[in-house]
Amino acid sequence: MFAKVLVANRGEIAVRVFRALEEMGIASVAVYSELDRDARHVARAQEAYNLGDGPAAENYLNIEKILDVARRAGADAIHPGYGFLAENARFASACEQAGVVFIGPGPAAIEAMGSKTRARELMQAAGVPIVPGTTEPVGSVEEALTIARDRIGFPVAVKAAGGGGGKGFRVALAEEELPGAFEGASREGEKFFSDPTVYLERYLPDPRHVEVQILADRHGNVIHLGERDCSIQRRHQKVIEESPAPEWIVTPELRARIGCIGVEAARAVDYVGAGTIEGLLAAREGGEPEYFFLEMNTRVQVEHCVTEMTTGIDIVKEGIRAAAGEPLAHTQEQVALRGHAIECRINAEDASKNFAPAPGRIGRYSEPAGPGVRVDSGVGPGAEVSPMYDPMVAKLIVWDADRAQATRRMLRALDEYEIEGLRTLIPFHRALLRSEQWARGETCRDLMEDRQWLKTLAFDAPPPAAERAGERAAERAEAVEHSYTVEVSGKRFDVRVVGAPLASGTADSAAANGVAPPRRAPRRSERSGAGTGGGGASGAASGADTLPSPLQGNMWKVLVKEGDTVEEGQLLCIIEAMKMENEITAHKSGVIVALPITEGAPIAAGAPIATISAPE
Repeated sequence: MFAKVLVANRGEIAVRVFRALEEMGIASVAVYSELDRDARHVARAQEAYNLGDGPAAENYLNIEKILDVARRAGADAIHPGYGFLAENARFASACEQAGVVFIGPGPAAIEAMGSKTRARELMQAAGVPIVPGTTEPVGSVEEALTIARDRIGFPVAVKAAGGGGGKGFRVALAEEELPGAFEGASREGEKFFSDPTVYLERYLPDPRHVEVQILADRHGNVIHLGERDCSIQRRHQKVIEESPAPEWIVTPELRARIGCIGVEAARAVDYVGAGTIEGLLAAREGGEPEYFFLEMNTRVQVEHCVTEMTTGIDIVKEGIRAAAGEPLAHTQEQVALRGHAIECRINAEDASKNFAPAPGRIGRYSEPAGPGVRVDSGVGPGAEVSPMYDPMVAKLIVWDADRAQATRRMLRALDEYEIEGLRTLIPFHRALLRSEQWARGETCRDLMEDRQWLKTLAFDAPPPAAERAGERAAERAEAVEHSYTVEVSGKRFDVRVVGAPLASGTADSAAANGVAPPRRAPRRSERSGAGTGGGGASGAASGADTLPSPLQGNMWKVLVKEGDTVEEGQLLCIIEAMKMENEITAHKSGVIVALPITEGAPIAAGAPIATISAPE
């Protein structure tokens, strides 16, 4: 087994891996950007090394810097978590060359499954069902039009060959929409995956997104841990996940078939570690639903937690053991699903503004607890959710005997969750889990695309029970945790003492000696979404001429010009923020008389996007 592991990630997944390492008796090493100097994952590890300032490309995505830290720290393995370098074949290969174990599959498997076109070819050859479409890249809009007309039909999905996580995925419902979908998918592929190539698939209207968790070791053992239903999505980004799927959707027989597909897919690329086979389950009139391979995520999945809750198997630990050469601790016959688990992604987003990112600083923070409740988070009081990274604050997971009881437990936990000064998806989750569509086990796509319904999701104050819990948390804040941080040659060591507030001047003297001063959690701030916390302007008031930006970010694309006549709801521009493209539409019909925005330039929340006068 490894003696020391470096976790090349941040946030909640880094904290999750550190916990597993601690329980396994393995020393842990964190890396962090200057922006994350005070982040929770930095304090959680036994050692922490600064990767420098700037965007992720200069720190968390810098292979040379991370391998240099591994060498200096004496780490014999690296865990990539998810995102960043987790599915980067070049990074896995560089680890091998540096004599450091990459905790995950080999470079060949990552490369094979990282290209969606190559993965489709492999799966088709292995007898795994794939969605009808192309297995080779499509080179131009003209070629795409020919293929769509002659072989696939409309609607058609245009996908980036290197895409994933909803990035590089566009749908053309009709022929005239294909050029825009092709350009958008190619642009996102280049931006997020350095690969502009795209391919085409038959678009399946309202399918269920059902995936299977697999584990594989270096001894030829491959097992699956049942399915997860991730059908609650917006813009192809998962929001709520559950395991198992509703029993009237996935029968035991279908579960066995889906599990077999997952195992065969993993065997086809000699997979090692924890991975996920994602698929689409499409209804078929008068017969069994059709299940199609979608893609393989060659890493631990964000939603792995719900599978851990229903199987009792620690997926992160199993992945570490497999990387160390140990055999799987369980056989397929020993895997049993028990009860039902649900995960809600607590993102810093404003659902009432079409899920606009809402970065900001957290004030008071109190996580729910009690039987069957788990919170995987990387934040605490005073933490900042930066627009530089994805908007996830935490994952709230619950378990209970069945789906209905798990839903009630989740609603209780959501009511207990207190995050002040930051707008999150908590109100959205409360509303959706109380809907008839959720109770019936639907995909809820009608709600997710209903902007009028989304606008009703005001940021309500917590119920009385959570209010009282918040007041007790404020009283406990009188006991302050003092954090003394010493940094030598980029390596950090932390000492903590809980006691009374520091005397006047203590912080200054600590800073003068190179020690970071402790910070005290605020006694009082605005409740979640009720005040100024991170969401920015809410858009133009009814009848107003000027449309303000609802969020901070970079102006990715401007689609109109001064003098244009626009209709209410027409797309004006796209703002990139927190690794997402956010479409900004006209709030009224009229003529654009001012357009003070420029492609590629930053824009602040509340800054004017366009002034629209009434048409003559």
